[in-house]
Amino acid sequence: MEVKIYRPSKSAMQSGRAKTQLWILEYELKSARKPESLMGWTSSEDTLNQVKLKFPTLEKAKEFAEAKGWSYTVIPAQERKIVPKNYVDNFKYIPTEEASA
Repeated sequence: MEVKIYRPSKSAMQSGRAKTQLWILEYELKSARKPESLMGWTSSEDTLNQVKLKFPTLEKAKEFAEAKGWSYTVIPAQERKIVPKNYVDNFKYIPTEEASA
């Protein structure tokens, strides 16, 4: 069985970084998703795509997958880059010859 291990990014609806510190182990899809003809919902023949296991560290998730004998793919977490900004920088005057360089 193939699984992927990743750390989720924050959703567009949240301002904080809650629920982004845990590592998630998720099964790879075996069948393609397709829209259901009656309701139009996206459906799949594989019910394992609904299972998500959460782990506090990457090592714990790897140990679990190895103990079960599963092959896994680790998607590295993208670290947040914080660029320090000052409110004054919004109004800073930059002459035109320096702005083009």
